[in-house]
Amino acid sequence: MRITDVQALYLRLPEIKARTDSSQDALLVRVETDAGITGWGEVDGCPWVTKAVIDAPMSHSLVTGLRALLLGEDPLDAARLWSKMYESTLYYGREGAVIQAMAGIDLALWDIKGKALDMPVWKLLGGRYRDKLRVYSSNMFQFTPEETADRVRIAKDTGFTAAKFGWEPFGQDPKTDCGYLDAMRKAAGDDFDLMLDVGLIWDATTTIQRAHLFEPYNLAWIEEPLHPDDLAGYRRVADHITQRLAAGEEECTLRGFRRLIDEGGVGLVQVDLTRCGLTQAMRIADYAAQRGVMVANHNFTTDLNTAASLHFLASIPNALILEYCVEPSEISRNLAKEPFHMQDGYMTVPDGPGLGFEPNAETIEKFLVGQI
Repeated sequence: MRITDVQALYLRLPEIKARTDSSQDALLVRVETDAGITGWGEVDGCPWVTKAVIDAPMSHSLVTGLRALLLGEDPLDAARLWSKMYESTLYYGREGAVIQAMAGIDLALWDIKGKALDMPVWKLLGGRYRDKLRVYSSNMFQFTPEETADRVRIAKDTGFTAAKFGWEPFGQDPKTDCGYLDAMRKAAGDDFDLMLDVGLIWDATTTIQRAHLFEPYNLAWIEEPLHPDDLAGYRRVADHITQRLAAGEEECTLRGFRRLIDEGGVGLVQVDLTRCGLTQAMRIADYAAQRGVMVANHNFTTDLNTAASLHFLASIPNALILEYCVEPSEISRNLAKEPFHMQDGYMTVPDGPGLGFEPNAETIEKFLVGQI
């Protein structure tokens, strides 16, 4: 079996709002083979940039577009092809957009391998530790405490046992922040986990002060309060707060997560499969396990990410919980032909061949920018 085509398909809502909300568009990767098996992947990055990384022709042996590298290759060789893509993009890659583009292709290769061997991806990864994952409702903060508390109530009413809220307008001053958390905890009650995604806007001193102020709200974790490059700040925060410290969605390599764990001291690493790929993610999870660090996924995009995350978290011993974006984007909600569903606070790991995701052609046609 050989790869015959690699396509990057950009989907976009008609209106993109100026919020930190990555559910408003998506870059899908479709890998086709001469055996008639198609694999699907996704990239959560800057879509036009990562699409260019895939589509670009060769400039020279260390500056090559990914599609050109993969044509004619055996799609079952995911680990070798990861190395080939990495080594052939050294001059402009090694981090960021290139690794993210590689991640989307890597997911599609694992999908092909599962379909070709008639096995779910979790089995190819070595087996599963669990057949379902506890899942939390992942939300943007609304623009008033009352509207945000309403989202908490919706999460409870629909069966979630945990919810996270993040980004603007939270984080500007202590009084407003406590107003939000007070309303959220009252709506949630005591037997419901609340998580806070700060959105990279504080320094270490502010984070420590706020964490102490927030102790009465019993937060399950505080996520990404600092700039991702402030590893010394992360270490200082980790040493001075009682809540679990979470981070990692900007990282896409084992090297980046090593720094975050060893220098930053975080207690929960958040691995986005559409930025890391499964081949890299398994190495990251293994390193985290060696350091006694828990792993969750990052997912604020589509059910393709959900599918990959379920296989990944099922296959590692140190998985904590599954993130599931509940923002009302049509792309997020309607991309899967058979959407994943949460029941009684859990989501079942797929048992079908590959990732267990098949796209809804109507959604792709509706939101595709340009031609297939």
